Amino acid sequence: MKNFFSEDVLLKSDTAVRLYKEIKDLPIIDYHCHLDQKKIANDDKFSDIGELWLSGDHYKWRAMRMCGVDEKYITGDSTYEEKFMHYAEILPNLMGGPLYYWTHMELKQVFGINKPLNKDTAKEIYDEANKKLASLSVRKLLKLFNVEFVATTDDPVDDLSYHKKYDDTLVTPTFRPDKLYNFDTDYINKLGLAANIKINTLEDYKNALRSRLDFFVSKGCKISDHGFGDFPSRFASEDEAKDFFKKIGKLTNDEKDALLGYLFIFLFKEYKKRNIIVQLHFSVTRNINSEMYKKIGVDAGFDVIGKECNLDNCMKFLDKLSDDERPTIILYTLNPNQIAPLSCISGAFRNVLIGAAWWFNDTLLGIRRNLELVSEYACIGTNLGMLTDSRSFSSYSRFDFFRRILANFVAEKVDNGEYTLDDAITLVKNISYYNIKGRLGI
Repeated sequence: MKNFFSEDVLLKSDTAVRLYKEIKDLPIIDYHCHLDQKKIANDDKFSDIGELWLSGDHYKWRAMRMCGVDEKYITGDSTYEEKFMHYAEILPNLMGGPLYYWTHMELKQVFGINKPLNKDTAKEIYDEANKKLASLSVRKLLKLFNVEFVATTDDPVDDLSYHKKYDDTLVTPTFRPDKLYNFDTDYINKLGLAANIKINTLEDYKNALRSRLDFFVSKGCKISDHGFGDFPSRFASEDEAKDFFKKIGKLTNDEKDALLGYLFIFLFKEYKKRNIIVQLHFSVTRNINSEMYKKIGVDAGFDVIGKECNLDNCMKFLDKLSDDERPTIILYTLNPNQIAPLSCISGAFRNVLIGAAWWFNDTLLGIRRNLELVSEYACIGTNLGMLTDSRSFSSYSRFDFFRRILANFVAEKVDNGEYTLDDAITLVKNISYYNIKGRLGI
């Protein structure tokens, strides 16, 4: 029996250990996250490990609810110490899940603690971790994990005043235009104010978006991100879009869908002109617990895997863009049933890739399944590797989790005589770091 979370945890062969050593210390490029850039700028510190772990991590909140913890100790007014103790008590129930691995990896990598966290060790680990945390801050955590690049998630109207390089970490904005999809007059007015353009017509609207895109690029933006349930089913013509825009506030659902299709095509052509990579996150259903949504709000653990996207609409959308108009597009589905067909679709359109195992899929099985299906139906060699998609500054252990799974996956091919060790070393390095570095031009 191996020691608890030994150096070769998740690595099942000497070859896996060899490959992992090649990638374990590579810098981190986190090209999709929800970190607070103001906290980076201010180099915030944390009162205790409870705040670091439980102030905004809906993964942990969801797990605690599943284990029967009262909401007072999750998002309620109890102390962070009390919240930590309740999380520690339920952690053994999460065996095999990503939180169990991430938690113990963070304890080891951030705090130098290599003990199982449970109700019996909770107080000892809490005190020991807090002693180390007293000398840590947000930027020191970024340095500890060797984070080279962070792309936060930002609304088109945001001022981006905190995006710049801090020590060795470049913090850049991501253009996230989800609020545009509602075609809400109040939000359109905010967009106009941010762009200093009075928006009365569709052309005004487009010019305001161009202006904001240029501003984002001036702040280092290299990525856009769209989160939605499904692809638009119709794409309005220019004349239709002008008429629909005049009716904003009174649009039917069909007209909204068609106007969204028009907006997608417009934006993606603008992204291409500015060499912006586009990430598409879909097949998610949000806030399904209406009672808790009213009490707590968004991003609190009540989003779930949604229905499979309409593949016909996906293909129709990609086909609307010529090779010269299509930016690099990364597809992320929350519904794992569609990784294979989407991987197949990616091969029919230049510059379309399948993203990392996202959200509920960033598990041992989910990451492995993603790697297998992309390698079988698309091209594993162009894979862009891991990202955190996180609000926690200690979550960079997720990269180590991914790199171990990747090393083990590729090592099996080498050990079976299906792949050379030299090619395997190059492959895991590219997937872990060099592919996304090249795509971003950093």
